[in-house]
Amino acid sequence: MELTSPGRGASSRQIPTGRNIALRLAYDGTAFCGWQVQPNGPTIQAALQKAILKLTGESVTVYSAGRTDSGVHALGQVANFYSGSPIPPAQFAAALQTHLPREIQLLQSWEALPEFHATFAARWKRYRYLIHNAPQPVPFLQNRCWWLKRRLDVEAMQAAAHHLLGTHDFRCFETEWPNKTTSVRTIHELKLFRQPLWDAWRPFAIPRVDSSPSTAARDDSLVCLEIAADGFLYNMVRSITGTLVNVGRGRWTAADVARILAAQDRNLAGATAPAEGLYLVQVEYQHDWPDLSPADPALAGPPPALPRPKP
Repeated sequence: MELTSPGRGASSRQIPTGRNIALRLAYDGTAFCGWQVQPNGPTIQAALQKAILKLTGESVTVYSAGRTDSGVHALGQVANFYSGSPIPPAQFAAALQTHLPREIQLLQSWEALPEFHATFAARWKRYRYLIHNAPQPVPFLQNRCWWLKRRLDVEAMQAAAHHLLGTHDFRCFETEWPNKTTSVRTIHELKLFRQPLWDAWRPFAIPRVDSSPSTAARDDSLVCLEIAADGFLYNMVRSITGTLVNVGRGRWTAADVARILAAQDRNLAGATAPAEGLYLVQVEYQHDWPDLSPADPALAGPPPALPRPKP
């Protein structure tokens, strides 16, 4: 499979020799100090580069769509590296997996265009933040979501989130601004909703799929924040989450969120939410954000995903 977009700045980058191998992977970030190689602890990038060295004998740099922070998870991270190994591209995932810890799972591998760069070719990304909003925490959810005891007003949070849609200077949600050339980003989607917990984590019999609705089916203790944008600033999603949680607690209103955005002052926004609730869900390379009307039936499904390799 080839990715059709080489990425921004591709013409000015020196392209290494060898085949460009792309990976899609998921990982539990709990035990890692983020994506990028660090001198003080294990990282996802270091684990992948070590696995490639063991498999091929090559010392390479692995590039990613997003440099997730310490404790942050991924469901659909995308990465790439260059290799002169004769291993078929589609078999790299399985071959590398034997040299990786269980917390890192390679989902697929393929050969990309030589110019493709996982970081610069991305058109938009999707993150998810999970909050377990219940009177007592579930121990099995530790390091998987942010537990908040007091019930949040998700409708108020959604109303406030509306002010963040579109193109704005989001420096008020960026830690240690400035970290980028510009803090202007476009948020395509920002939704908050409640979901039931997985039945297997709750202390009663699991209802059959074909059984009548029960108390278990009405559980709504998992609050999900879904956000898609053309790019994200350092701690942007976690800062937005912390700000909207203050709305859900009744401390702020939607008007306060609009005021914070206009003021462009990080000190006015909410605290940075814990890392363990954040997931990198999807990275899109083929398509710009769908500009569809609510009547379009295509809205019933997810946005177009990265195409799978040809058999």
